[in-house]
Amino acid sequence: MILLENASKLYANKVLALDGASFYIDRSEFVFIVGPSGAGKSTLVRLIYREELPTSGRVVVFDKDLSKMRPREVPFFRRRIGVVFQDFKLLEDRTVFENVAFALRVTESTRREIKRRVPAVLELVGLRDKQRSYPRQLSGGEQQRVSLARAIVNNPELVVADEPTGNLDPDTAWEIFQLLREINRRGTTVVVATHAKEIVNRFGKRVIALKDGQVVRDEEKGAYSNED
Repeated sequence: MILLENASKLYANKVLALDGASFYIDRSEFVFIVGPSGAGKSTLVRLIYREELPTSGRVVVFDKDLSKMRPREVPFFRRRIGVVFQDFKLLEDRTVFENVAFALRVTESTRREIKRRVPAVLELVGLRDKQRSYPRQLSGGEQQRVSLARAIVNNPELVVADEPTGNLDPDTAWEIFQLLREINRRGTTVVVATHAKEIVNRFGKRVIALKDGQVVRDEEKGAYSNED
């Protein structure tokens, strides 16, 4: 599903954010990307959903070489991916329902489909009673649940999360990761870049560790080690 072959990313300021990374992630896996700040985690995540392109090497997702993808193909490619950000990226002037519905409207879903799917996904994340609330009326954990609902309302094959609990307290972070695990149990591939050491250790999922842009460890049922 996701293949990196000697993928490197050199930015214009000469910062080498990723240096020859190689690995494969299969369908329905749950994978943690860990490492210290500046290790290349966010760059790696952006490569997967084609926000960035590698300077060299290959990034292949859904059997498509992303460097060879035509611009008109990108929106359709991204419909197959749900992205969760640390800072939520919610529309402050729209309700919870409207924020989640926005992801369906851009795919030209019908009003009937929107009315059916939005409440269902809000039920999954425990926010059905908050449909008419605005982001400013929600806690940080609730806002991240809205962000997660928006990411999965299109039933994506892949969910990618970049430090999704970086701004949340430990208990709320655990709840968000429990939701991600439930999404994975339903068959969605989940890739999470995180510093959440305790959660990584408790989950016992595959761990890919980065350091200075390089993959230094790739373990099934891994943990967060001192090098991370």
